Amino acid sequence: MRLLTGASSSTCDDSFEFAPASITSVGSIVLAEGCDQKRSIYWAHAWTVADGIVTQVREYFNTSLTVTRLGGASRSSPSALGSEIAPAPGSQHCPSIWESSLSNRVGKSVPGLVLAI
Repeated sequence: MRLLTGASSSTCDDSFEFAPASITSVGSIVLAEGCDQKRSIYWAHAWTVADGIVTQVREYFNTSLTVTRLGGASRSSPSALGSEIAPAPGSQHCPSIWESSLSNRVGKSVPGLVLAI
């Protein structure tokens, strides 16, 4: 963090290069992931893009990321705020649309996180 914010000067020993191994877009979200084998660091970014401009960046280190799309439930009427029709048992109402694939390459167990879009 100190290197990224400029609080620390960059030298060859402490530099960190974000070299994406994969980049995928899901609607207005761009997902990128990479791995630094030397430091055993896995990273994933979720960038929100609007009109060609990055408006939000979410950054995850050493965390396995699964992206799901919220959906499948519909409101019974526009005025019935908060009352949703429950999906049928066994239906997949929050399908996984992207999963990180490099998190297992850091040589250690990492926590998992679900990002709902």
